[in-house]
Amino acid sequence: MTDNSALSNRTSRIRSMAAYASLLISIVVLFLKIWAFHKTGSQAIYSDAVESIVNIITAIVAIGVIVYASKPVDKDHPYGHGKIEYVSAAFEGGLISFAAILVIFDAVKAQFHHEQLSQLSAGLWLLVACALINWGAGYFLKFLGKKHASPALESSGVHLLTDFGTTVGALVGVALVKWTGLNWIDRAVAVLLGLWMGSVGLKLVRQSASGLLDAEDLKLLERLAVLFQKFASNGIIQIHHARIIRSGWYHHIDAHVVVPEFWSINEAHARLEQFEASVFEAYGYRGEANFHLDPCKRKYCAGCDFPDCPVRREKFVRRMPVVLEHLRSKEEPV
Repeated sequence: MTDNSALSNRTSRIRSMAAYASLLISIVVLFLKIWAFHKTGSQAIYSDAVESIVNIITAIVAIGVIVYASKPVDKDHPYGHGKIEYVSAAFEGGLISFAAILVIFDAVKAQFHHEQLSQLSAGLWLLVACALINWGAGYFLKFLGKKHASPALESSGVHLLTDFGTTVGALVGVALVKWTGLNWIDRAVAVLLGLWMGSVGLKLVRQSASGLLDAEDLKLLERLAVLFQKFASNGIIQIHHARIIRSGWYHHIDAHVVVPEFWSINEAHARLEQFEASVFEAYGYRGEANFHLDPCKRKYCAGCDFPDCPVRREKFVRRMPVVLEHLRSKEEPV
């Protein structure tokens, strides 16, 4: 098992600080949008403000989730506490979808009341400020979420980028109303924004469900294939049937490893422990690996570079590459 405490603590602090920053940014943006809505009466701006309210709620949830998820592995949680981040992301996605329904409902209702818009120029400038803030903060949080393996932080970044999208949509809608004088455009834009919010929310829910159910992640397996290829040598002959249990930023990896049939338990343990440490140092996640040992049975001689092998049947030609197809297969490739 590989765990760098100093790095983990530093990562936890960065994740927590980013979560608090997300909350502060969402509050500032919400204030600006409410101000713009009161000035203009725009339904599109109202829908944009609802998105910011969702961001504030989810930012508060994310803070608590990140603190809980950063707890170390313990007796009751052998794979850590990271799964809670997927629950948080699912909650956030559901909340966005619910907000989308409210936005569409209010936009349709407003259309029948024929409310007039006012002070559109002031509203446009406030929306520009909101869009710039959300764009910068959203990309930064999404980057930090990926870098520090935090689904909750990454989903907060996605929310701010979604907020940026709805703000741009509201901006376009208000600008069109100002240019044409047709107030119904504002309501139509609000409905479109609501539909887009709903699609983003459902996407987050699907991604969270995938993490909770440990669905196969081909990108992670491809990353493992590269690392296995880099560090597997001198007795680690072939690797197949790899699986990953994701618990936030803590990953448990299972894989079948073909080793020389004459290795002792001590020798195999020492070599694979070194291999595990090298892989996790470059992998980017904390975690552990559980390797099932398969004896070579003298079937891999041409692909085995182990020196001075006492049971070799044929000369070494070249190492077998670690490929995605083998990592996904339960069977040995030979």
